[in-house]
Amino acid sequence: QVQLVESGGGLVQAGGSLRLSCAASGRTFSSYAMGWFRQAPGKEREFVARITWSNGITLYSNSVKGRFTISKDNGKNTVYLQMNSLKPEDTAVYYCASKSNPAVNYDYWGQGTQVTVSS
Repeated sequence: QVQLVESGGGLVQAGGSLRLSCAASGRTFSSYAMGWFRQAPGKEREFVARITWSNGITLYSNSVKGRFTISKDNGKNTVYLQMNSLKPEDTAVYYCASKSNPAVNYDYWGQGTQVTVSS
């Protein structure tokens, strides 16, 4: 089992910045990569970014590329999402997730943290 806890959400004006954190605990040795997803009211959950624990390979959704940066601290078992130039359409509940290998779906999820961007 892997437990994930997100933090850092809040209210910010358009153009502002916010930094999300995701702390992992439990059987973290089984985790291959960590991802960030988001879900806005009335919309499907969408992929935001991903990073692998071992080599730090990153992947971003086109909608956030150039504005968001995913990073990690292996010693703290923590993944971060730095969000800059925020837009109202970034408003959503942000979730972090863990996957055990490249071929499997994300199998552990955090509870989510609300990000609201005002215009």
